Amino acid sequence: MTLTADDSTIHGDPPLTFLWLEITGRCQLECTHCYAGSSPAGDHGTMTTPDWLSVLDQAADLGVSMVQFIGGEPTLHPSLPELVRHALSHGLRVEVFSNLVHVTDELWDVFALPGVSLATSYYSDDPAEHAAITGRPSHARTRANIAKAQAKGIPLRAGVIDLADDQRADQAHDELVNLGVPEVGRDRLREVGRGGDGAPGTVDQLCGRCGQGTAAVSPEGSVWPCVFSRWLPVGDVRDDTLVNILEGATMRETAGALAAHFATRETMGPCDPKCGPNCGPACLPQCWPTGSGPCGPKGGCQPNYG
Repeated sequence: MTLTADDSTIHGDPPLTFLWLEITGRCQLECTHCYAGSSPAGDHGTMTTPDWLSVLDQAADLGVSMVQFIGGEPTLHPSLPELVRHALSHGLRVEVFSNLVHVTDELWDVFALPGVSLATSYYSDDPAEHAAITGRPSHARTRANIAKAQAKGIPLRAGVIDLADDQRADQAHDELVNLGVPEVGRDRLREVGRGGDGAPGTVDQLCGRCGQGTAAVSPEGSVWPCVFSRWLPVGDVRDDTLVNILEGATMRETAGALAAHFATRETMGPCDPKCGPNCGPACLPQCWPTGSGPCGPKGGCQPNYG
């Protein structure tokens, strides 16, 4: 895949339209399967608020149509309201992927702004089982805030991750439907981060479309083809611009190597592994219904989070 730049716009195949912004590694929870290894001991990294504002400026110039704020838990970053409003000022659509454990009144006001939507993960209708997965007694708070988002009319989608054969995943799915969540996805465990017992990730955990219309930025400024391919950095936004990174030699070499691998891999359908909730978002172009775009209200992919 070759990327070229013209008038500050990436013309790839497809062009960059969706950007994950992993603004923090801090989280109230410590999910057993977390792809990012986030926890209460995590931090916001070395990216400053001006750094993130600059990334948003560049994203808008590149033609990105949607950004997703993730973590860790993005609601723990003190600049999230400012970052969301800045993205909206550029005409970008925004999704915040949150565990919905704690949402302040200020954040509810931000989430209610036009152009903003929420996404979350859910594991069980049984509070004890849910807590065993998240590492904290979080079920009641998440459930209550899902209901609150619904009552406020804030667009919300959710996903259930199948982590064990005896998990009450079906019941969790039904509970979300009964709460009125219009879009509920399912996914399997991705063996990345804690989900892979800390072992380095492998391309077998990727869907096959990394970097094709998508990119991710870490709390340290690293750019990845997607949040699951975090062992494949292609540049650093603190040292270079997004356009230079995405058209650079490292990106071309990485994209070429991934494409060569995926060309020989047998698949079981259009999304393999299926994109869905798991501890990090996975909104991938091959899963988008026509016209819905990545992670859109009618999108076929569910973000993953822990």
